[in-house]
Parts: sequence; structure tokens; C-alpha cells
Amino acid sequence: MPLSVIPEDTGPVRIRPGGREPGTIRLTSQPPLSLYVHVPWCVRKCPYCDFNSYEADGSLPEDAYLAALEADLEQSVPLVWGRQVVSIFIGGGTPSLLSVRAVDAMLAMFRLYLNVLPDAEVTLEANPGTAEADRFEGYARSGVNRISLGIQSFDDTKLAALGRIHDGEQARRAIELAQHAVGRVNLDLMFALPNQSLEECAHDLRTAMSYGTGHLSLYHLTLEPNTVFAKYPPAVPDGDLAADMQELIATETASAGWQRYEVSAYARPGERCVHNSNYWQFGDYLGVGPGAHGKLSFHDHILRRAVLKSPKSWMAKAPLRDDSHVAEQRNLGVRDLPFEFMLNALRLKEGVEASTFPQRTGLSIFAIAPVLERVRAKGLMESDPRLLRATPLGWRFLNDLVSEFLP
Repeated sequence: MPLSVIPEDTGPVRIRPGGREPGTIRLTSQPPLSLYVHVPWCVRKCPYCDFNSYEADGSLPEDAYLAALEADLEQSVPLVWGRQVVSIFIGGGTPSLLSVRAVDAMLAMFRLYLNVLPDAEVTLEANPGTAEADRFEGYARSGVNRISLGIQSFDDTKLAALGRIHDGEQARRAIELAQHAVGRVNLDLMFALPNQSLEECAHDLRTAMSYGTGHLSLYHLTLEPNTVFAKYPPAVPDGDLAADMQELIATETASAGWQRYEVSAYARPGERCVHNSNYWQFGDYLGVGPGAHGKLSFHDHILRRAVLKSPKSWMAKAPLRDDSHVAEQRNLGVRDLPFEFMLNALRLKEGVEASTFPQRTGLSIFAIAPVLERVRAKGLMESDPRLLRATPLGWRFLNDLVSEFLP
């Protein structure tokens, strides 16, 4: 999803207009609303990870975190007053480091302050190295109904190369514990790993599919800037081998009845992730916790909001209840909205109905008509005027396609 750059944790809140022209955005309705909660701590920072995560030094400061989270949430409520929350995603970091008591208090807090639907999807990310039967079952009793496990691989050698704290046996055990605790389980896998062969990639994929879970997230390992892997790059498969892996994944998932509904997401019928689907359809989300982002729609503007990244700064400033924990707020400009929308919507294999564009951006579809004509002529998007959907060629070169909508 598109995210603004977060400034340093010092200095005042900056509210920038982002070039919005008064009167040019008119939203007649608001999209579905989700809640994202960031838990910043992990046992050990993985060398490929560029997320806002920090190695825990001893026990977690759960009480201070919960107090700051409540203050953060309390100050955010006026922005979403009365709106229904369709999904909650507790991400990180490693949220499964939290005690059952902390997760129970967190979810009770959300129900107190927000209008959370009774059947809302509530996802918690978990690391197999922190999986415990009592903890998973406790999370479920608190209201978690979906667990997303960061498996990455079942191969001990590959897991060690990735800096993961679990091994293949712990991964298998975690899947069984999660399936026993909740009805919906997602498995995160990575491919194009250091020194990975096509056969090793196939073994990981087949092992993951053998458990009968409803959702798989499959990510190509990338060497992100400002990570250990960027500084000390491992030997990873070349482009041709990585492409073979992608082809293998597409073929084997399809033959096993999985639907690839997004660039990196595969689901069995009826098992798509509600929370991420809302992102991709340019829905709204409120972000709380250190480094969390949000995107909220109002009748005449769309707001992006980001919270201080440092857990220490956030926990110190959020309880002041003066918005000093907010790092940035900006209104999306009308020139930015086509790119922001397409960056999300075109990730969906089925695309979205053309009517979704004016509903979610407040702009007329004619605002992007010249670009649509150009990319359709290039064979990058379907010609059906009722749909905004990439062709197979456009999906293959998605970055090039999306860049056509830049201001």
C-alpha cells in the first residue's frame, strides 16, 4: 500500500496541504474502515527486514504500551466517529510476543472506543518461534479469529540464512497450534532465498499447501535499502531462476485449487483476507501504535496520517494527549490520487469496477481518461470500460503500468 515518508521523531506535527485544490474532491460516501495496530518488538531483527521493528531488551513494557495505545486511540476516535470497523490487523514486529492478558486488554479497548462489527476479521501476526498452545488459544478467546504465521521456509538451512529464530519443526508445530486455535490461518512464505533451488522452492510450497490452510502469502525476497542484506548481499537466484519459481508457484497453486487474487496473495474460495483486500480497494484504515500509518476519507479530502516511529518517543508523547505523537498529517492532492488508487487497485488480479474510482477518490473517471486510453493502447489494461484491470502483460510489468498514473 502507498505510504508517505515518516520524518524524524523530533519536532512538531507537520500538516501539509499536498496540493489539494478546494472543491475538487467530493466524496458522497465513505469506504469500509479497518484498524491497523503496530507492535514494534521482535526477538531478533532479520537481516532482510526494513519494517519498523526493534529487538526486545528483556520483557516487553506491556503496561506502558497499552497506556500509550489507549491514548493514541482516544485521540484518533474523532476522525472515525460512528464508523463501523470491518477488520483489525495486529502487525509488527512480532505481536505474538504479547501476553494473552495484553491482547485481551487491547481488543477490549478497541471494542470500547470503536464500533467494531461482531463478525469483524481480527488478525494477529505470529512468529513460529514464539508459538505456544496456551497463548494461541488465549488469543482466540480474546477475539482473534485469524492468525498469520511468518513461516518463510520449512528448510532449516534457509531459515538460518534468513536470520529466523525458528526451525522447520517449529514452523510445522506452529501451524497445527494455529489451526487448533482459530478457524482461519495464513502462511507467509518467501522464495528466491539465498542459494535456493527450484526443487527447494517447490518443496516449501507443497509443504505449506499440505496443511489445508485457507490463505498463502508468497513473497519474492528483495534486498531492501538500509538492511543487513543490502550491505552484505547473499547469493540469491538469478532473474531466470526466480522467474521459474514464480511460474512454478502459479502452476502448482492453480492446480491445487488456490486463487491468486493479488500479486502476492493466494486463497481458497471464501478465504481471502478482508483486511488487506480493503487496502487494495483503496478503503480506509486507522493506524495506531508506533510507526503506524492511516488513510481516512472525508467528504472533501482524503487524509494520510503517520505516528512517531520510535516506541520510546511514542510511549512518552501519546499519553500527553496533545497529538505530539503524530509525526505527519497531509491531505492527498487531486494530482496524487490516481496514482495512489491504481498502486493498490491494480494489484488485484480481478481489478475493480470502474465506478470504484470516483467512489473512493471523489474524482471523475474522466480525470484519468487520457492515461487509460494510452495504457489500453499499449495492451497493459483491459479495454472493458466497466473495469479497471491489468491485462496479463500489465500484471507482468505492473510497476511500469502504475507509473503511467504518476502526476
